Parts: sequence; C-alpha cells; structure tokens
Amino acid sequence: MRQDASLTLRPIVFLLAAAVIAPALIYPIFLMKVMCFAIFACAVNLLVGYVGLLSLGHSMFFGMSAYVTAYTLKEWGWPFEIALLCAVLASTVLGFIAGAIAIRRQGIYFAMITLALAQMVYFFCLQAPFTGGEDGLQKVPRPVVLGLLDTADDKALYVIVLVMFLAAFAIYHRTIHSPFGQVLEAIRDNEPRAVSLGYKVNRYKLLAFVLSAALTGLAGGTKVLVFQLASLTDVNWHMATEVVLMVLVGGMGTVVGPLVGAVCILAMQEYLAPLGEWVMVIQGVILVTVVMVFRRGLVGEFEVWRARKSSLTEAAEHPGHQERAVGLAAPKGANPHR
Repeated sequence: MRQDASLTLRPIVFLLAAAVIAPALIYPIFLMKVMCFAIFACAVNLLVGYVGLLSLGHSMFFGMSAYVTAYTLKEWGWPFEIALLCAVLASTVLGFIAGAIAIRRQGIYFAMITLALAQMVYFFCLQAPFTGGEDGLQKVPRPVVLGLLDTADDKALYVIVLVMFLAAFAIYHRTIHSPFGQVLEAIRDNEPRAVSLGYKVNRYKLLAFVLSAALTGLAGGTKVLVFQLASLTDVNWHMATEVVLMVLVGGMGTVVGPLVGAVCILAMQEYLAPLGEWVMVIQGVILVTVVMVFRRGLVGEFEVWRARKSSLTEAAEHPGHQERAVGLAAPKGANPHR
C-alpha cells in the first residue's frame, strides 16, 4: 500500500515542480486556464471515474458559479473571498438538488437527466436579468485578495490560482484515497454487492455528486478571476462534454489523468486556433483514436505498461516468483470498465 502511495505521489510532485517553473516558459494566462479546467476535470473524474456516473450537466455548476462570482464582484463590489465562497455555496446547493433528482437512475438515464437539468439552467441564465443575457457579464474587476495580492498583476494572479488549484487537487486526492473513496469504487465495481454489505449507496452517490459540484463551482469562480468574464458559454452543455473529453483522453479513474487531458485538449485549442473549426475535427479524430487504441486514456495505459514492466523485472530478478508476472491486474486508479 505504501509503495502504491509513493508511486501515485511521484507524478504529483513532478507536476507541482512543473507548475512552479512553467510561468517562465509558457504564457501565464494559458497556464491559469489549464489549472481552472484541470479542477473541473478532476471534479468530473471523481464522479465518472470513481462512482461510474457519467454527468453531461456539470456545466450548470460551472456556469452558475461563474455568474455568481462575476455579479457579486462587479455589481456589489464584494471581496473576492466572499464572492468565491458564495459561488461555491451556490454550486453546492444546486448540486444537492440536481443530485437528489438524478442519482435515482443509472447509465444513460442518469446522463440524460443531468443534461436536461443543465438545459433548464441554461435557459434560466439566458432569460434572467442579472446574467446579462447573450452579452454575459464582462470586464469583471480583479480585486485585491486577502489585502495583499493585487490580482491585476498576472504574477500575483498566477500564485492565487495555483494555490486554489493545489487546494482543490488535495481535496480530490484525499477523497479518492480515503475509505469514502474506496466505498465509491466498490459501488462502481459492483453496486448490488455494496448494497448487500449494508452501505447506503444513494447516500454515497449523492455526497460524491455534491462534492463534485462544489469543486466545479470553485473552477467556475476561478475562471472568472482569470478571464474577467461570465457568459452563456460557461453554462452551455458543450462545456460539460468538452471536460468529459479531457477525462477520457487523460485517463478515466486515474489520479492525474484529468490534468493530462486538460493540458492536451487546451493545448490543441490554443496552438491549433489558426485552423479555425478544423480544431473540432481534430478533437473528434483524437477522441476516436483514444477510444479505439488507448481505451484507458494516456495515463491509464502508461500505468498499465509500468505495472507490467515492474512485474516482469521482479520476475526476472526472482525466478521463483515468476507467477507474479502472470495475470497482471490494472493498477489502482485505472478503471476496469472498458
């Protein structure tokens, strides 16, 4: 168990070191965008990768949080800390309501219910006067955070976004490696057995859904701080499907897969932008390739390859234990449902 934990923490330490060095090499705004969507992707992965519930409606939490943050900052002039807290709280409450409705169904029915709820929230935001309609809320001011860091400076903003990203990732990492996370995996792998063991399955599902919505709300509020904008794009269901694509490309049910997926998809959008709408075609080709060739995602396939290599090396060093190389299981975190 300790060895598995060390193997899991190693790439995380590497990513943290990369996050500190990256601003000297890459445009900081792009890095902050990656961190915002990485939080979003981790929240979706918590639900689809560790509970087995595919949500197509998480854009409602992302968009609603963005509107609450933008409105409280721009119209009421509240401190960013309070605005972000209100945004996360709004997403949490909305997540509780949506989760209480959706978790009673599974599979495609769960996905369609979340999609329908997201569409309802979308049309509410389109008609509500405080959202600015199709124009959205623009030129949201960047406040001074904690009375020390002026977010008008991109370097100070990067530090704040990085801290929020680390906090969100710590919550996500601790959740999936806790007894609660193990129960979620048990529900994903065999729900009837989990019920027979006495677990209140719907209660666990609802708690995971609410936690996922809260993390998504944090991502939406942080995004407003970076781009100073909340619009209908944030609450559109396309936003939710794009994040699901990030999870699939990175590796569903893996710890760092959502981060890798967010980097891949956003890098394509950033650096292939001159190709116009062809970016969508390229994303489609990549999705088909991942589904056909890398069914566990980039990180999932890498973890399986590493586990096989480690087992074969151990078998070569200890010939009496060759049987360990037979029947290799996928590493912890890789989703067995393929």
